[in-house]
Amino acid sequence: MKSHEIEYEIFGDDLQTVEVELDPGEKVIAEAGAMNWMEDGIEFDTKMGDGSDPNEGLLGKIVNAGKRAISGESVFITHFTNRSNDVKKIAFAAPIPGKIVPFDLSENNNTIYCQKDAFLCAAFGTKINIALTKKLGAGFFGGEGFILEKLEGDGLVFFHGGGTIVKKELNNEMIRVDTGCLVGFTEGIDYSIQKAGSFKTMLFGGEGLFLATLKGTGTIYLQSLPMNKLAKVIASSLPKKNS
Repeated sequence: MKSHEIEYEIFGDDLQTVEVELDPGEKVIAEAGAMNWMEDGIEFDTKMGDGSDPNEGLLGKIVNAGKRAISGESVFITHFTNRSNDVKKIAFAAPIPGKIVPFDLSENNNTIYCQKDAFLCAAFGTKINIALTKKLGAGFFGGEGFILEKLEGDGLVFFHGGGTIVKKELNNEMIRVDTGCLVGFTEGIDYSIQKAGSFKTMLFGGEGLFLATLKGTGTIYLQSLPMNKLAKVIASSLPKKNS
């Protein structure tokens, strides 16, 4: 497929890989460890920052790296550049079973907010920042925590989620979801946390203590298999050591 002169192809069903074509001199950035394979002629360098601001000084890079460290992400971003004179291909994959979503920032108000582990790779020039949720309750009780990743720019970005990804359009509407099932949302969506029903429901309903409430006009992306649920299932099936 092609989006704003960037060609890509997504392979697989539940363990997906995205392969991106790079023209001579073209760059792409990615989370550390996301690369699967790359053709000869592509060089990579690990840097402190996304490189979206060529005038950003060392202090700015350190501040942004500190924000990523607080969120639990790597403080470094890997930059891949096609140094050859021919079109070359490079592929990236998510670390968990699920889907990869291509998202064109130029057609979506140049911004999307994602859970902190969702970002995979993006066109060079994309700004990766940390955004605090506006509601304090969402910070303390939201499954993705107080910190979200804010991706800004005019190019193509790829993010991923566990299991199946469901895209929903809200038109001045409201939806409540499991806090861990939220992958991302666009501008125009208000994100907050509410109690999951009565006290008895919160304790014994199996849906957790709180639900995420999203309302407004925009796009949201939901995942069917959050990492915390996957880890819980795996842990419960591991053999127990004898006491």
